[in-house]
Amino acid sequence: MKKAYLSTLGCKVNQFETAAFKSQLEQQGVVVTSDLEEADYIIVNTCTVTAKAGGESRREVRKALRRNDRAKVLVTGCHAQLEHDELIRLPDIDSSRLVIAGNDAKERIITNLLAGHSETDSRPRVEIRQVQEIASLQVDRFAGRTRAYLRVQDGCESFCSYCIVPYARGRSRSLPLAEVMRQAFIYEQAGHHEIVVTGIHVGRYGHDLSEKCNIVGLLDRLCQEFSSIRFRLSSIEPLEIGPELLNLMIQAENLMPHLHIPLQSGDNEVLKRMNRRYTREQFREVIDKCRAAVPDAAIGFDVMVGFPGETDSMFEQSRELIESSECTYLHVFPFSKRPGTRAAEFEDQVTTDAKQKRVEILRTLGREKSSAFYRRYINSRRDALLETEKLSGSALKGYTDNYIPVVTALPRELPTEPVVVELIELSGEAVKARIV
Repeated sequence: MKKAYLSTLGCKVNQFETAAFKSQLEQQGVVVTSDLEEADYIIVNTCTVTAKAGGESRREVRKALRRNDRAKVLVTGCHAQLEHDELIRLPDIDSSRLVIAGNDAKERIITNLLAGHSETDSRPRVEIRQVQEIASLQVDRFAGRTRAYLRVQDGCESFCSYCIVPYARGRSRSLPLAEVMRQAFIYEQAGHHEIVVTGIHVGRYGHDLSEKCNIVGLLDRLCQEFSSIRFRLSSIEPLEIGPELLNLMIQAENLMPHLHIPLQSGDNEVLKRMNRRYTREQFREVIDKCRAAVPDAAIGFDVMVGFPGETDSMFEQSRELIESSECTYLHVFPFSKRPGTRAAEFEDQVTTDAKQKRVEILRTLGREKSSAFYRRYINSRRDALLETEKLSGSALKGYTDNYIPVVTALPRELPTEPVVVELIELSGEAVKARIV
């Protein structure tokens, strides 16, 4: 019996795709193993959004080839799409065992790999920008999780000046509504209680479909047809948050009060050079409307520091905007120069030391924001979904509806669906809670 080992780097879309690869392998009788050294096939789904992610992807490929001297190693994902030659030239490896398949090939790579077809060994056959339709991938179950990811959209046409993703993922493409509903039904049958609706630019869902349905319409349909499942939106651009989405979040009990919004910078000049298409004033107005409409919502920001030309005063604009807004957590990362993007050619690159100091300042602020949000709910009760297959000693971990991480004592019977918990006290970066 053949065995396969899967490794995933990067975003939720990659995680969905790897779960689809797992389903395809199991349908063909291949056993998915956690032991790299016993695998006959190794699949590495790579990331290249930052230089660090690209380096981690290459290290994962080298590790696979070194620790297993017989398996075929299939490399796919964004790093494979853009860095074919770099992967082939990795030092001290047996490149004859390396199979590279770009993002244009994800529907067929498992079939080709198992059949031994040589076409997966070549460069991507189609320029990714020419791909018109989203890859049709199906996941049977997200093993070990009560929460599942549902990729409804791929690609991006925003071309932020720092971002390599449009070159790696291609144009925006949406999954037809019927296929979205089919995947949600599969998850329901598999016993998943929460679905995270995700994509590369999920707010663009539906623009390329003949059927008229945008992201709000899709969420509305999902919430109505699968009323026993909690739905969570992975990320959405600030100017794509309108009254319709906020009203749905108020009215649909199973649409979680959670918005993850990319800010990137709080300085107007930096935003303009980033090609972000909004101002700090517009962003603040959006956040104020979100908080007014959904007072209990978790509101998280992505923030980039050290963009070329970002001065101390420009960084202070970001810090001040975040401090004065009611966000509940931050994802902070330093600018990473990606060859092929406009920002890679910009002058006035910020030093590594300056970037790291700014990262630490905002991460500290983010922890303060999170703690303040958590404290608001001490001694209150919230619905929570616990990861019943991810035990930590005698405790269960999970998240409330508004994305507060909670830790509860292990009950006599593991919960099979969302539970009500009472939040008791802060415990590190989570909240101790008890099941009511």
